[in-house]
Amino acid sequence: MYKEVLRSIDNIEIWPVISFVIFFSFFIGLLWWTFSTDKKFIDEMSQKPLHDESLNSNALNTQP
Repeated sequence: MYKEVLRSIDNIEIWPVISFVIFFSFFIGLLWWTFSTDKKFIDEMSQKPLHDESLNSNALNTQP
């Protein structure tokens, strides 16, 4: 049943190609960002949840 519905759609064969190009472009962009980002920025962001002073001071001030 689904095969007949898909066969009746004009130019259906282009959609898998478009989705692959979008996925591949995103993947390559993510790899490029990963290898070109400054290592200091990545280290700083990885330590941020552990050493965020504003959250720690607010948490201490709100407790009775």
